[in-house]
Amino acid sequence: MRKKFNNKQQRPNTRPHSAVMLDGPDRAPSRAMLYPTGFKTADFGKPIIGVASTWSNVTPCNMHIDELARLAEAGTNKAGGKAIVFNTITISDGISMGTEGMKYSLVSREVIADSIETVVGCECMDGFVAIGGCDKNMPGCMIAIARMNRPAVFVYGGTILPGCIMGDSRKLDIVSVFEAVGAHANANLSDKGLEQITACAIPGPGSCGGMYTANTMASAIEAMGMSLPGSSAQAAISSAKKKDCREAGASVLNLLKLGIKPRDIMTKKAFENAITVVIALGGSTNAVLHLLAMAHAAGVNLNIDDFTRIGKKVPVLADLKPSGKYLMSELVAIGGIQPMMKTLLRAGLLHGDCLTVTGRTMAQNLAKAKLYRKGQKIVQPMSRPIKKDSHLVVMYGNLAPGGGVAKITGKEGMSFTGTAKPFDSEEKAMKSILEGRIKKGDVIVIRYEGPKGGPGMREMLGPTAAIMGAGLGNDVALVTDGRFSGGTHGFVVGHITPEAYSGGALALVKRGDSITIDAELRQLVLNVSAKELAKRRKAWRKPRPRYTKGVLAKYASAVTSASLGAVTDDHLEV
Repeated sequence: MRKKFNNKQQRPNTRPHSAVMLDGPDRAPSRAMLYPTGFKTADFGKPIIGVASTWSNVTPCNMHIDELARLAEAGTNKAGGKAIVFNTITISDGISMGTEGMKYSLVSREVIADSIETVVGCECMDGFVAIGGCDKNMPGCMIAIARMNRPAVFVYGGTILPGCIMGDSRKLDIVSVFEAVGAHANANLSDKGLEQITACAIPGPGSCGGMYTANTMASAIEAMGMSLPGSSAQAAISSAKKKDCREAGASVLNLLKLGIKPRDIMTKKAFENAITVVIALGGSTNAVLHLLAMAHAAGVNLNIDDFTRIGKKVPVLADLKPSGKYLMSELVAIGGIQPMMKTLLRAGLLHGDCLTVTGRTMAQNLAKAKLYRKGQKIVQPMSRPIKKDSHLVVMYGNLAPGGGVAKITGKEGMSFTGTAKPFDSEEKAMKSILEGRIKKGDVIVIRYEGPKGGPGMREMLGPTAAIMGAGLGNDVALVTDGRFSGGTHGFVVGHITPEAYSGGALALVKRGDSITIDAELRQLVLNVSAKELAKRRKAWRKPRPRYTKGVLAKYASAVTSASLGAVTDDHLEV
């Protein structure tokens, strides 16, 4: 809803921060420093709008964002502001997956949020655009936006196009490569076949192509109202994405004029809209972790049980990878998520009165959205959902008294009881899988990979993809205090709290124990008596920290549990 001002009301100050830094004779040194960066005299009277770019050549997800940042800069300047482009880091999950380097992945979310906050705060920016294109820099941007509470718009860098092999009809992506590794290890794929897939799966810029974490978070942020309509469903290299960037800066200036700040938009209802859309899309379990962290930064009381409450009434509608058939680029081709959101709104599953960065409500934004064309098969109608309730299942039990998060589409079945094979690291589990030592009926337990114990809560895409590649996807389960890539599918439960390093029951599991995962009862049970568990707990000794210096040690000392979003500033609240 647009804010209106009468003649007796004072319009919002569009330079609440930059004026303090730049106005008056005593601020001449500040102005002098900015002349060589391209400022003209007239620019000092304009709102200063930051453009937080996550560009780097570390990953294809972000390799094009420097161009997008320049487009956002141009759009800001044309609309009457003065843009300043600055950078923050990014890392690549896909490249570091399965290595010690992956422990820095979730840590980077906090570094990104801290760095954007630092620049925006230090340089007295009146508002900013944040452009993210990979899993952690997106929630990192949003955490900074919520903390600073200055007019801001998030821009998604866009999805990658599918890869292909000449003469092969398959549409490839990064998960195709991970699963090819499992097939190769089981002699179901030749060396040449593996190299063909490896060389062709990633054709250019953009985020991983299924409804994995990047596309999930982009969709959640749009549903929350913090990006412009359509931003989440655009190809990285497209005219639509260029237009999105140009309009973002102008939208920040409009928010300044209207006096609308992020926390006016990021309300409890807005987070509920985000959860609803994530469920309907069959999105990543990482959405739970990141939305909790974003809500914490925004001062919104969101908890893991909200996902259960909302999930009981929201169906899975989109048949997207990893558990489905289609890629994000194919969803883009039929209109993106706006038609689906309009359907959800009509069904009473979205809060249409939520404010958005357009200055209008969600219902107003969706009023002109066209429904999907007849005959498309990617998004199912409400009357024929893929799953009648959420695929994101929060589980409790003696193995996860603080909760665990499963991704159960129903294709895997709704319950699994099997024999535990515990491993004290991802590497040990991966070695066992690739050597063919995992059999039908096993429950792989990967522990000491939690936020504190890892530290950093690595994603288990390597093991889950190897299981799929070995043809055991329907016959083997995996539980961990780590987390999963958005590309993971199968019978898996992560985020187990308390984690093993903190003395959780996961640390007490022994080879041969029986474990039951029940998605209908939402239970995760170690079928061992309380008396026996007490005996094991008495004998258990906490491992020594894996890191005692540097960013991983600092992170491990500060981070909360996965059930709280794995945030690092919770202990600072008074």
